[in-house]
Amino acid sequence: MTFKDLNLNKFLWNALEDLGFSEPTSIQELAFSPVMSGRDVVGIAQTGTGKTYAYMLPILRSLAYSRQDNPRVLILVPTRELVVQVVDEIEKLCTYLDTRVLGVYGGVNINTQKKQIAEGLDIIVATPGRLYDLAVSRVLQLKSIQKLVIDEVDVMLDLGFRPQLMNIFDILPPRRQNIMFSATMTDDVDALISDFFQNPERISIARSGTPLENITQVGYKIPNFYTKVNFLIDQLASVETYSKSLLFTRDKRMADRLFKILDEAFPEQCEVIHSNKTQNYRLNSIKDFEEGVVRILVATDVMARGMDIDDISHVINVDTPNYPENYLHRIGRTGRAQRQGISLVFTTPKEEKALEDIEELMQYKVPQTPLPDSIAISEELAPEERPEAKEIYNPHRRNSNDEDAPGPAFHEKIDKNKKVNLGGSYRRTIEKKYKKPKTRGDKNYNKRNKRK
Repeated sequence: MTFKDLNLNKFLWNALEDLGFSEPTSIQELAFSPVMSGRDVVGIAQTGTGKTYAYMLPILRSLAYSRQDNPRVLILVPTRELVVQVVDEIEKLCTYLDTRVLGVYGGVNINTQKKQIAEGLDIIVATPGRLYDLAVSRVLQLKSIQKLVIDEVDVMLDLGFRPQLMNIFDILPPRRQNIMFSATMTDDVDALISDFFQNPERISIARSGTPLENITQVGYKIPNFYTKVNFLIDQLASVETYSKSLLFTRDKRMADRLFKILDEAFPEQCEVIHSNKTQNYRLNSIKDFEEGVVRILVATDVMARGMDIDDISHVINVDTPNYPENYLHRIGRTGRAQRQGISLVFTTPKEEKALEDIEELMQYKVPQTPLPDSIAISEELAPEERPEAKEIYNPHRRNSNDEDAPGPAFHEKIDKNKKVNLGGSYRRTIEKKYKKPKTRGDKNYNKRNKRK
């Protein structure tokens, strides 16, 4: 089947030809008719199979020309980078269409976005938090929404966006088409579908957790973080082999630590991206990596979902992720659009259980390759790997098993705070000094004392 066989108009055909696309992927072929029909649709497909075009092609085909100010299509995505990417893909498809598209997300001036909304639009792509802020301010009217698309819904729920989604559902028109696409199906996603979707048609082209066939996976058992760094420096020295490498770390601190080391080893060849970086910095880092200005990008899982960057040669899991689904999303950044890709995963002894969980989800055992003898085994441990210092015996420390033992926040009072509050301290001081009350009126006070 080619795109000519789908019920597209000449404007979409011309746009697809300009992009060099002639044949739809499996999810694009299977989702076209159900989405066009107007019924609720749930699509599950492996990452890198073209889910964005799977819902956008039928939506644009059925979206009639209109000059109303309020948007008719709402697309929710979990991250700012995905907003930018989806808007860019829609604009490519709308080259020959008079369709107005706007992306909104947090981290930038909301007043600028309010002005853009006031100018009128047809499709709005947004993160849940910023969309709700704009809707509450009454600048963005959602009463005309006809189609709601939730992309990467599983990661939205993982990131804690469920309350915002519930609030958005409450202010959307009840009569609308709901479309949901994701790479994995979880219990939370299934519960969301049961609560808000009306007898949806489910489309699945692969079992959730199936790895892409065109990605070669290789594993290395490495004792600690700094030995991983030694191996990385040795491998990344080959510019031709590692022409475009995306490195994933567990958290922001590890990303910054790794970037600092690699930037010294490969000056002006590395960038880093995580949630603590400003939006402009993040977008510029992605742009530099995409255009080949740098060949190494160190990232946290903020880059693991939905990002479509061409020709990534290697995805390197510097740590083995605790959540098996995150591994699948990470490696899905390479081997996209039928291209070949390579994924490396480094595993310490503490991470072996996480690797077993990944292999169980994929029903596939990652082939292990021994570490080359030339790689120096580091004795230095990262802060996360160092054992906790334990106090063997301290006779002055209270035993936590004692019944009267205070809580962990207990500390002794300083001397001035140990005094007992008897009340009326000024009156007691006067009585002690003058042997009489300060009040006037008891004229016989001194006479009585003299008789005594």
